[in-house]
Amino acid sequence: MFKHLSAIGCWWLAMFSAQALAVDYALPSNGSSLVGENIYYTVPEGKLSLESIAAEFQLGLTNLIEANPGVDPYLPRPGSTLIIPQQLILPATKREGLVINTAEMRIYYYPKGKNIVQVLPIGIGQIGRDTPENWVTKVYRKRANPTWTPTTRMRKEYAARGEILPDVWPAGPDNPMGLFALYVGDLYAIHGTNADFGIGLRVSQGCVRLRNDDIAELFAQVPVGTRVEFINVPIKASVEPNGNRYVEVHQPLSRSEQEFESDAVVPLDIPKNITAIIAHKDTDSFALKRALEDRSGIPTRISQ
Repeated sequence: MFKHLSAIGCWWLAMFSAQALAVDYALPSNGSSLVGENIYYTVPEGKLSLESIAAEFQLGLTNLIEANPGVDPYLPRPGSTLIIPQQLILPATKREGLVINTAEMRIYYYPKGKNIVQVLPIGIGQIGRDTPENWVTKVYRKRANPTWTPTTRMRKEYAARGEILPDVWPAGPDNPMGLFALYVGDLYAIHGTNADFGIGLRVSQGCVRLRNDDIAELFAQVPVGTRVEFINVPIKASVEPNGNRYVEVHQPLSRSEQEFESDAVVPLDIPKNITAIIAHKDTDSFALKRALEDRSGIPTRISQ
């Protein structure tokens, strides 16, 4: 589940390092939806956690787990090679503002007036406190050093575990909201965190959580009034200008604790727009079947 880099196509403007923030992709000008290139990474000697590798390459834990099944989710074996899934299919929706795809635990930011998309990993709501989906809203306000007001339900749940929450958690680095917040409605925000773990996982009370450096960068760029769209799309597809067709399949989000804790495969619904792409006479049925079963989160060519 998760420093040697492969060659990277010149049309990809992914700019990152151990200190870098968002991964920036140049928007294709030829009708393409496929951007980026995957990277191969050799785990160095020493106890390097999967979380630290994910953070270095601007990924969440789930992204690495999907792309590298069978690898230790905490301490990957030194000398082993990981796929860093930096190639992706852009969501088939309006390329404007913020697009949050909960199924792949990524947020896409299309800065106004720039021909790029910035991609960042996120943590989302726990089961029963799900992050919204199929919702278009906007950034209503921004706040540096936000406070946090736990709900009555939250205070009762924490009290049952012997933890007493204040009525209002004061601003500061220990605040669960982190140091910056973009409010997108009465109940939801895109914010930072006071934890080092949890990006790419279902950990929040329904809000969208980012690493602190990431929310600081987003906060500085995103103006009030920016369009925000929430989607839940585990399978994306693209027909490229050269005729090649690709699918990118992620594990669908569990809808219940029983489904989450069981070993059963979560059903994958294929919408009509995806069916129109994969149900083609030139489709390699073996490649398609494998992509639907593996759910690696990596774009797979399915045209022969």
